[in-house]
Amino acid sequence: MEEKVPMTVQGYEELNEELKRLKFVERPRIVAAIEEARSHGDLSENAEYHSAREQQSFTEGRIQELEGALSHAQVIDTKTLSGKKVLFGATVDIQDLETENDKTYQIVGQYEANLEKGLISLLSPLAKSLIGKEIGDIVDVKTPKGEKSYEILNVRYL
Repeated sequence: MEEKVPMTVQGYEELNEELKRLKFVERPRIVAAIEEARSHGDLSENAEYHSAREQQSFTEGRIQELEGALSHAQVIDTKTLSGKKVLFGATVDIQDLETENDKTYQIVGQYEANLEKGLISLLSPLAKSLIGKEIGDIVDVKTPKGEKSYEILNVRYL
């Protein structure tokens, strides 16, 4: 039996939209580009053909990855969660004790993680350190640049 992968409602919807776009917009566009390139003759020296085939390979791989992720998703509505402990789906405000910089992260599933958007994977070292902790707790995280310490300032479920 395949293991379920936790995912937020928003993350599930975004991945599903990406899957639809790839299947119904990108895939047909790439097929058309391959057909157009084929009509130009010799495929061995046809850069457009090779580029379109490379795009097709990448797109088909991403479609398979998304279908697998969505089929194993355990969708969790974070709006129904509450409490003071950091769990999956929590939005956590932390302060770096060395620099005193504050950061906000939401702990999400591995397929929806996006550091630029403040979404960190449940499997990341920071998330693993935060899980089970509460406001006021200090967590130590091993990073590539050495150990960092953070204080949990706030925990909420949005």
